[in-house]
Amino acid sequence: MTQTRAASLITVLTALLAVLLAPAPASAASLQEVTGFGGNPGALRMYRYVPDGLPAGRPVVVAAHGCTQNAAGYATGTGWLQLADRWGFSVVLPQQQSANNLSGCFNWFQTGDIQRGQGEAASIAQMVDRQLADTGGDASRVYVTGLSAGGAMTSVMMAAYPEKFRAGGVVAGLPHGCAQAAGSPYVCMYVGATQTPDQWGDRVRAARPGYGGPWPTLTVLQGTADYTVKPVNMSDLVAQWTDVHGTDRTADLSDTVAGHPHQVFRDASGAPVVETYSLTGMGHGQPVDPGTGSGQCGAAGAYFLDVNLCAAYRLGLAWGLSG
Repeated sequence: MTQTRAASLITVLTALLAVLLAPAPASAASLQEVTGFGGNPGALRMYRYVPDGLPAGRPVVVAAHGCTQNAAGYATGTGWLQLADRWGFSVVLPQQQSANNLSGCFNWFQTGDIQRGQGEAASIAQMVDRQLADTGGDASRVYVTGLSAGGAMTSVMMAAYPEKFRAGGVVAGLPHGCAQAAGSPYVCMYVGATQTPDQWGDRVRAARPGYGGPWPTLTVLQGTADYTVKPVNMSDLVAQWTDVHGTDRTADLSDTVAGHPHQVFRDASGAPVVETYSLTGMGHGQPVDPGTGSGQCGAAGAYFLDVNLCAAYRLGLAWGLSG
């Protein structure tokens, strides 16, 4: 072999070795904090996730954590980021601050934080506006969901800002105005509030005076062995939102999904307006189904409970995010 050929071969081998040893390019997408998203009267923090190369016109999901949790942990544990990459949508994750609530709970029981244009509800609404502006998202396909206190804030957002949200998913949460109806957040959580369906519906209608619809549809996921937020709250949510949608409380579909009772309530046109999953034997937490299967998502941990059903996946299907 000539010296020239040997030098050329060494050059080629060196270049090949550099390619083989180079680290794989990392995805630029990661959870990012956003500041300056509005007046932020509720003094919340805003985080978001936007998949690489996400085009304009894609949906937005708002996902609110539970007490003692934060945006990053909820984003990962629920599986929402995994689904955002798979299906192509962005995620907004509000985060509570200890200065507002020592336990990190959204203040779903404080009148000043649940009224339209005030407090934490207004801050979350401003996050939605900022996300739509920055990503060119589809304003007709914005969804809101959350666990526990985040689930209760989901009810708040659906009631106070119904024009912003196409649908909501309440996980182990509470109906809008429950603490005020029960006289205490703890009575609401452990016992429930004594309200007729019409009274429940009136609490939603009063949150956005003069609004004639369309109202967001609702999906509820609730553990039957939840002793922090009793299952009666799922029944009250059904009563509240079937009343808002003007339909009865007799399920039009009753079946099982992954072994768990599932019901769908439809309006006069046959469209589903309320859907429920009763997670048999599950305590207080977010249902997840870790794994690599097409219907699996989430990671098991504290308040992320493996019950072979991933709430984020089921909500995404109901909302048409997979299409």
